[in-house]
Amino acid sequence: MIIDSRGRSRLDVNIMKNIVIIPTYNEITHIEKLLSEISCSYPELDILVVDDNSPDGTGRAAELFSGTHPRIKVLHRKIKTGLGGAYTEGFRYALSQNPPYERIIQMDADFSHDPGYLKELVSATKDKHISIGSRYISGGRIADWKLSRRIFSYAANLFVHFWLRLKVRDCTSGFRCFRREVLADLKPETLKSSGYFFQVEVLAHCLRCGYTFEEIPIVFIERKGGQTKLGFYEIWEAICGVLILGFLMRK
Repeated sequence: MIIDSRGRSRLDVNIMKNIVIIPTYNEITHIEKLLSEISCSYPELDILVVDDNSPDGTGRAAELFSGTHPRIKVLHRKIKTGLGGAYTEGFRYALSQNPPYERIIQMDADFSHDPGYLKELVSATKDKHISIGSRYISGGRIADWKLSRRIFSYAANLFVHFWLRLKVRDCTSGFRCFRREVLADLKPETLKSSGYFFQVEVLAHCLRCGYTFEEIPIVFIERKGGQTKLGFYEIWEAICGVLILGFLMRK
C-alpha cells in the first residue's frame, strides 16, 4: 500500500491501472454520492458507469458528474438487458483500453458494497487471480436484512456451493476484483446469462480454468433507497442456470 502526501491510502497507482465498473438502473438517489466517495477516497481509480437507460435520470446525473471528473466514464445502453449484459459491456470496454487495465473491479451502485473495501480487494489480487467480497466467511455479515431473506440467501449459496462443487463460500457476491488475464481468457461475450446468475456463471468458469481466489470479509448493507432489481424472472433464471450448469460441468 502507498500513502500519499495527505495521508490517504492509495492502490499502488504507479504499479497498476485499475477500473471499477458500476452497472446502474434507477439509482438516482445514490449515484452522485457513490461516485464522489470513490473518486475522493481513491483518486487513482478509473470508474465506468454502465447505465441501462434509467428513466429516473441516473445516466444523465452520472454524465454531468463525470464532466468535472475525467477518470469517470459513462456507457449509455439503449435497452435494459439485465445485470449480465451490463457487466459484459463493461468488461469489454475495460479489456479494449490501451494502456490496459490490470485490475477490473465490479460493485453495486446502491452502497450495499462499501467502497472502503476496494483497497483490500485490489491488494488480495497480488497473490490471487480473483478476490471476492464475502458475507459468509468469518468477519463477514449482512446488516438490516429480515430473517427470511437471510435464510433464503444463505440457502441459495449453499445450493450453488454444493451443486456446482465450488469452494467459494459466497458464490453470489457481486463485489469482486479480477486480474485482467482472467476476464481476457474468459471472453465475457460468450457468457449466456443476463440476470443475477451471471455472477455464478462467471465464477464457475473462472474456477474451472484453475484461477485462484481469496474471499475478503465484508459487511453487506441493505439498500436505503430505491427498489431491488431481484424479481421472479431473475430468481427463476438463476435456479435453472445453476441446475443446467451443474449438469454440463459433470459431463
